[in-house]
Amino acid sequence: MFSLRYYISVFARRFPWFLIVAGGIAGLAITVAITLPAAYVSSTRLIVESAQIPGELASSTVRISAQEQLQIFETRLLTRANLLDVARKTQALPDSGDMSPDQIVDAMRSRTSIRSSTGRNQATLMTMRFEAYEARKAAAVLNEYLDLILSEDAQFRANRAGQTQDFFEQEVGRLSEELANQSAKILEFKNENVNSLPESLQYRRGEQLRTQTTLLEIDRNLTNLEEQRERLVVVYEETGRVNSAPTAAKTPLEQRLAQLEGQLNNALTVFSDSNPKVVLLRNQIEQVKEQITAEQDVGAADVDEEEDPTGALFEFQLTEIDSQLQTLRDQRDQVDARLNALTEGIDLTPANAVALTGLERDYENIQAQYNDAVARLATAATGERIETLSKGQRISVVEQPTPPTEPTKPNRVLIAGGGTALGLFAGIALIITLEMINSTARRPQDVVKRLGITPIATIPYLHTGRQKLMRRLSLVALILVIMVAIPIAIYALHTYYLPLDLIADRIMDKLGIR
Repeated sequence: MFSLRYYISVFARRFPWFLIVAGGIAGLAITVAITLPAAYVSSTRLIVESAQIPGELASSTVRISAQEQLQIFETRLLTRANLLDVARKTQALPDSGDMSPDQIVDAMRSRTSIRSSTGRNQATLMTMRFEAYEARKAAAVLNEYLDLILSEDAQFRANRAGQTQDFFEQEVGRLSEELANQSAKILEFKNENVNSLPESLQYRRGEQLRTQTTLLEIDRNLTNLEEQRERLVVVYEETGRVNSAPTAAKTPLEQRLAQLEGQLNNALTVFSDSNPKVVLLRNQIEQVKEQITAEQDVGAADVDEEEDPTGALFEFQLTEIDSQLQTLRDQRDQVDARLNALTEGIDLTPANAVALTGLERDYENIQAQYNDAVARLATAATGERIETLSKGQRISVVEQPTPPTEPTKPNRVLIAGGGTALGLFAGIALIITLEMINSTARRPQDVVKRLGITPIATIPYLHTGRQKLMRRLSLVALILVIMVAIPIAIYALHTYYLPLDLIADRIMDKLGIR
């Protein structure tokens, strides 16, 4: 059966505990609300702007997404060196002289708030906030942050563009050197195999055919002269006379001369004066002319010296035929050597063609790489120029940091009220817990419930006057302790150890909350 008076009596009996818990928590909350230092939060907003020059006209070589770029800058901004430098410049922490570098870094990070937002078809934004005990210092820290980010942005993009351009400049130089080396190899190969190159194969085959024809003509002329000499000797030995008819006709050298002149005329209709065939024919004509002149001089001298005209004529004709035979044999040796050289060159041409094709293929591959590197170098130079002029993607400030006119936090009323409510709730919870764990029978209903019998009567426990007095004195003493001792302890802590605002600030820095 519910009895309000009973529960009121229970609360009254447990009231000291309630007062200790509720008063302690409420007092602590009120003390914290009063002693927490005022905090000023300054904020700034950044936006990542797209390139000012359309990408289809000229694109930057720095390809990085806006969100990734902001994450890189955020990571670099909150490095230990930067935070220590900013804290030293702005004196944003009131007790930085008594703090270690690690504590300074933790405090700066806990006071800094960075948030990025982006989305499809949405601009990429970054919001930065900093909390300080002075409005001017909060704005000063954000200005230092902005200087670092904007400087980092310009340097980051310029360095990347410059590194790309430097890379392709080195690549173009390397490929240019490889092209020169490959060209030198091709030239050296052609010089070493000038008589067996594939581009002159058709000409050498024609030259081989013409040389073979010339060789056949020389062999035929040699055969004719040898037969003529044999006939001359036979006639002279049998008759003692010589046939002077051949002297009236053209000699073999004159016939050879006429034949070579005819070949020269035919060759000039097809080839130029500097053609090797034309030069060879002219040299042969000059040699034949010199031989004819020499034979005529020798023949005239022999006729004058000999007393026997028939014998002298026989000797003259025989000598003339032997001279022609020797000339034709020399010409045959030259033509045969030329034919062998042509045949050897033609036989080596297929292998040289394969080797030359490999060299030229390597040259074409290097040339293609070189052309591609030159094109990429032009693109890299354009991208570097875009970044140098700040015409590419960049970070700009939308809202400059300004000192706040009023403290942003703490909300002292909320802290005090919330702490008091929490203390009341904790006190009531403590009373309920104590009653739940207490199994003592304190009402007739408890006796009936526990023993299962109904008593005739119940006699309550009666306190003596002394007990009542001592109980009241204990309650008053407890209240005095709560109301006096706790404030004195807090005052002593604030005065002789460390100001409460600094203690609270360090606790928040340690916990990472503001």
